[in-house]
Amino acid sequence: MTSTLATSPLFLAFVAGMFTYLMTALGAAGVYLHRDPTPRSMDILLGFSAGVMLAASFWSLLAPSAAIAKQQGGVVWVPTAIGFAVGGLSLWGLDKVLPHIHTVVPGGQIREGIVTKWRRSTLLLLAITLHHIPEGLAIGVAAGAAGAGVPEASVGAAVALGLGLGIQNLPEGLAVSTMFMREGASKNRAFGLGQLTGAVEPLAAVAGAALVVTSTALLPYALAFAAGAMVYVVVEELVPECRRSGHADAAVLATILGFTLMTVLDLVIG
Repeated sequence: MTSTLATSPLFLAFVAGMFTYLMTALGAAGVYLHRDPTPRSMDILLGFSAGVMLAASFWSLLAPSAAIAKQQGGVVWVPTAIGFAVGGLSLWGLDKVLPHIHTVVPGGQIREGIVTKWRRSTLLLLAITLHHIPEGLAIGVAAGAAGAGVPEASVGAAVALGLGLGIQNLPEGLAVSTMFMREGASKNRAFGLGQLTGAVEPLAAVAGAALVVTSTALLPYALAFAAGAMVYVVVEELVPECRRSGHADAAVLATILGFTLMTVLDLVIG
């Protein structure tokens, strides 16, 4: 029974999602130890996160999606292309509807979504939480594919994905809690809000795993969907934010470092 539980896609997704959430919380706790990071440091952290997410989108999601689609037969590129496009468009639609504010760099205030009278801290919280949903879905879908016994998607690949996203959540958690402090929150409140943004990942991970275990035919679409959603977050949020303070070179090098690290993790563990 214990062995069955350990290999259950839902259990694997939950554990991986909890790991990435705890890494976010650990990073957010850094607000108690460090001074306010400089704009350059923030750009580097965001660039690193972008690199990890881009590499994870290809190695852990798009490549397995294409391999599974080929194994299933039919027009090979259709599931991957449709899934990726729908994933990106879904996040675009949610981004236009959900009230939130984009602000990581001091002075950056971009309101999006339906106009509401919600508190500024609530809008900021929603903005960062929106970022974490695709990560959780990606972990869950990868776990579901591994649990389904699909040769192109191993447990090692799901572990590598969770590890990579967890590592990038560590500096991201610090960046987010710092952002809340810049908005006037106390250290305790900044930590609380910062860790709360990652709490959605275990829920999204279990939801993603539950979706794909119902039918292996959905796997290539679901994997590509998660990739499209993550790439949307990178292009729409992380890339503009990490260049806004004028430290583009440092951000690009950090992006390359993040991409390289995730590539190594996937090739070694996956």
